[in-house]
Amino acid sequence: MSTAARPRRSVLYMPGSNARALEKGRSLPADALILDLEDAVAPDAKAVARQQIVEAIAAGGYGARELIVRVNGFDGPWGDDDVKAMATSGADAILLPKVETAAMVRDLEARMTAAGAPDDMGIMCMMETPLGMLNAQEVAAASPRITCLVMGTSDLVKDLQAAHTPERLPVLTSLSLCILAARAYGIAIVDGVHLDLSDDEGFAAHCVQGKELGFDGKTLIHPKTVAKANEVFAPSEEEVAWSHKIIAAHAEAAAAGQGVVVVDGKLVENLHVEAAERLVALADAISEMEKAA
Repeated sequence: MSTAARPRRSVLYMPGSNARALEKGRSLPADALILDLEDAVAPDAKAVARQQIVEAIAAGGYGARELIVRVNGFDGPWGDDDVKAMATSGADAILLPKVETAAMVRDLEARMTAAGAPDDMGIMCMMETPLGMLNAQEVAAASPRITCLVMGTSDLVKDLQAAHTPERLPVLTSLSLCILAARAYGIAIVDGVHLDLSDDEGFAAHCVQGKELGFDGKTLIHPKTVAKANEVFAPSEEEVAWSHKIIAAHAEAAAAGQGVVVVDGKLVENLHVEAAERLVALADAISEMEKAA
């Protein structure tokens, strides 16, 4: 499955210190799991969480779900040991918190290489500070290992001294800067979490807004939100059918030497076909995941 087509509609945080949660992750319909060693794990549980994650990944059973491990930062006593343990664990990617510069990414990359990480092990970057927003472009370009930017809107709102609002106007500039950086360098990007688990309507609205802004999916803090995220960020049946229709029509027109074609009264150019092909590839990848579940 290519990185571009890999579904990341629902990316669920799971504390590495909670063995029951690690087990439950094998049956949840989330596209990706972030097995967390950082914020969700108390200091005296870091070592146990690290070992539990290594053992859980080794035991398998996660199907086609993308397995991401969020390590601790290197300004504390746990980050280096986290990377050494996870580099050869079989995880798909390591997620680094509070990324602010390209140098931080290259530091992680060097540690991964030294610890024996395979070439196809990805790096994901938590984008959650004002400096990270200002340096989003250099972060996104820092390493060919980078597969995804992950928005950390809770810390970002705190550092901005802003507020969580229904429309998220205080963070729209930050979100857009990171989306621009991700798309400029051909990597994925997922939206931040919705903190109010009792606010189903607000969560759904944030999912719709995130999709409209250009996010590939949303990070989640509870399994009950997985289904809605999957629904919103998946291509609809109508979108898939329309995409197939314009791909076929444009191919027929191209064979006749025409660069554009009108389908159901709408002008279709190559740019529309590229978007349609991307949508179909995502729909196919989601179907593959569901079959493997």
